[in-house]
Amino acid sequence: MRIFFRISLVFIFLSVSLLGFAQAPKKWTSADIHESIRKLNFLGSALYVAAHPDDENTRLIAYLSNEVKANTAYLSLTRGDGGQNLVGAEISELLGVIRTQELLAARRTDGGNQMFSRANDFGYSKHPDETLKIWNKEEVLSDVVWAIRKWQPDVIINRFNHDSAGETHGHHTSSAMLSYEAFDLANDKNAYPDQLKYVQLWQPQRLFFNTSWWFYGSQENFEKADKSKMLSMDVGVYYPIMGKSNNEIAAESRSMHKSQGFGSTGSRGTEMEYLELLKGDLPDSKSDIFAGINTTWSRVKGGEPIGKMLQSVEKNFNYGKPYESIDQLLKAYQLINKLPESYWKKVKTNEIKQVIKACMALYAEAVADDYSATPGQTIEVNLEFTNRSPVAVSLKDIHFLPLDMDTTLDQALANNQPFTLNQQLQLPANMPYTNAYWLNKKHELGMYEVEDQTLRGLPETPRQLKITYTLVIKGIPVTYEQDIVFKRNDPVDGEVYRPFEITPPVFANIAEKVYVFGNSSPKTINVLLKSGQENISGTLELCHGDKWRVEPEKYDFSLSLKGEEHSFSFKLYPPTDQDENFVVPLIKIGEQSYSQEIVSIEYDHIPTQTVFRDASSKVVHIDLQKAGDRVGYIMGAGDEIPASLTQIGYDVTLLEDRDINAKNLKNFDAVILGIRAYNTEDRLKFHQSGLLEYVKEGGTLIVQYNTNRGLKVPMDEIAPFPLKISRDRVAVEEAEIRLLEPEHRVLNWPNKITDQDFEGWVQERGLYFPNEWAEEFTAILSSNDPGETPKDGGLLVAKYGKGYYIYSGYSWFRELPAGVPGAFRLFANMISIGKEAKP
Repeated sequence: MRIFFRISLVFIFLSVSLLGFAQAPKKWTSADIHESIRKLNFLGSALYVAAHPDDENTRLIAYLSNEVKANTAYLSLTRGDGGQNLVGAEISELLGVIRTQELLAARRTDGGNQMFSRANDFGYSKHPDETLKIWNKEEVLSDVVWAIRKWQPDVIINRFNHDSAGETHGHHTSSAMLSYEAFDLANDKNAYPDQLKYVQLWQPQRLFFNTSWWFYGSQENFEKADKSKMLSMDVGVYYPIMGKSNNEIAAESRSMHKSQGFGSTGSRGTEMEYLELLKGDLPDSKSDIFAGINTTWSRVKGGEPIGKMLQSVEKNFNYGKPYESIDQLLKAYQLINKLPESYWKKVKTNEIKQVIKACMALYAEAVADDYSATPGQTIEVNLEFTNRSPVAVSLKDIHFLPLDMDTTLDQALANNQPFTLNQQLQLPANMPYTNAYWLNKKHELGMYEVEDQTLRGLPETPRQLKITYTLVIKGIPVTYEQDIVFKRNDPVDGEVYRPFEITPPVFANIAEKVYVFGNSSPKTINVLLKSGQENISGTLELCHGDKWRVEPEKYDFSLSLKGEEHSFSFKLYPPTDQDENFVVPLIKIGEQSYSQEIVSIEYDHIPTQTVFRDASSKVVHIDLQKAGDRVGYIMGAGDEIPASLTQIGYDVTLLEDRDINAKNLKNFDAVILGIRAYNTEDRLKFHQSGLLEYVKEGGTLIVQYNTNRGLKVPMDEIAPFPLKISRDRVAVEEAEIRLLEPEHRVLNWPNKITDQDFEGWVQERGLYFPNEWAEEFTAILSSNDPGETPKDGGLLVAKYGKGYYIYSGYSWFRELPAGVPGAFRLFANMISIGKEAKP
């Protein structure tokens, strides 16, 4: 089948099953219960606002959640899709999946909650004007208003200064500007009126900027600053019941951002935080952001008796017998149920139900017999309910959602006697696949498309397959809801949970996401079929562009077991001319067609992420010449460049520590250091002199970008001649590239580099360019973002001895995996610079 594809890379359909650690039932201690009872009696909320995962101040979030007991959430406008990845090779949407889970893990650690907007992290931006244009300001502003109306914060805290345009990351400033504007819009009935079908108008009372000496340039400047509208609080408190300081909890939370290398060491002692009032009234107390705000039950009409009752529960709580609090908690629960509908009724109803269940140590779970199934399939669910207290409780009924299926039981749950039940469920034939709602539709560069207003802001897609069950506790019915999950026993880790997933019946994985043809020879495209259910058969084709040719046209297949795999090979022939296109596997089973792949993201610090996405791969035929064959690659923070170079015919060897020696290095035509190698690889300080000696003896050393902080090798030793790494970058991927030395060998041999080679780049031009260098270096290219001075340090070449040393901050780690033709041609020139043409 021939299909001509013109698909932008940012329009790739993705559906993701996000797996959370929280799938395991929480096992409450008496300390957990007592602290939750204390929280029941605090009716105050806070919203912290910033741009990315890891922007949040975990010290302040932990303090508000654990010490103040406020209902605290972090609104991250993006999921961090545009960042780098220090734990693996995933970038873009897959990195966003990882960083979403890292944020959720951070909130489980510090006690906060998590929200998002639809904004996409499209990479570094130098000005909020650019950011808000790409994001679509009105849409993201509506999401911030939605978050405020939904969360109903008494106080909002901005991480960044709204009045700092052009001084820092455009995303950062934009997050504060949007929060500043949304503070008033949330209470304006004319602002986004469609939201009012689901939420009410809300006016926060105070807006703060979480400032510090850093924003003033120095501690000395901060000491001199006017603090008349500034609050200060010591968040370095110690929690005896946890055995940790607030700072230690905050460090554990921040350390969840492992993909960004933000592991933190806990500290003890005083830690001051400063909040500058931007809008609203200044509290009388300069150390309490809720001072003057009613945070007691009296803020709710008819709520005052509830507060008194819960005070008594807190005072008389018995750590050895938590169930003794059940009677008073049930009375408070009934009183809360009688209150008029409101935000606090909803929040506290959910909280007190969990506390009641915890006081009985009641264990409840519904476990499927496998972690996945396809629509229409029958599954088996095992249920367990164990009441580990002397409280009289019975299981009245169980409802299975979204099935129209109920089970009435009236089963008494005796003390410490498990009640189990096995149930067969047939899933609806039209049940949608589990997916991440923000990736359900094609999206533009700066914004995800989410039509359902009720999904906007949620960290994950609510699971559809679940149970609701009613417990009758001392004659009082209390209804609970929880997801059906999967559980298995791992020989090493023991009990391991993951959510239950709805999947397609078959997946097709192409071995590579980009195939680059450096000549006219065909390439073998391997397609791995994997079944999502038993007994499926059909045909497999490889659809391709009109100028391309594939053999054979199709295969017949039959897979009898769930999870069975079979590989099929197609021979793909490129066109004569340079061309960019796509191939996609098309599976036909009867009248149904499927073209999705399954990707598994597995790291120890997050649950395994199962990703279903469009199975297409980019194919590129490049007019490419190269010299030299063998390349040694020293991996840094992680990238996919070795695979990209293999695509165009290089023999790439990943060099381990033991391989970096003079005898071995001389076997390579070029040695390349991966991104941030000098930031991440401690052992390079012992090998640096040997690498430079390799250059001196005739080798070519290519060093990709490093940051100027945290270098393992001193900056004055990373090159044979002095250079200074700066924070200079060119964030606009379409920024003009100027050839400073058009006759230089690296721009002419073996490929003639022209302006056309800088078309179609993705996300950015480059980052962390040197801004000072010795005269021995030749600056090859110049570029800059609009309105800025030229940045000439992105590609520096120096002859050293018999060889060449090249330092480049251009984003090869993005361009090569994306199949950008010009990037391959110039990178091949860099590798070839020291080689002569073969006779």
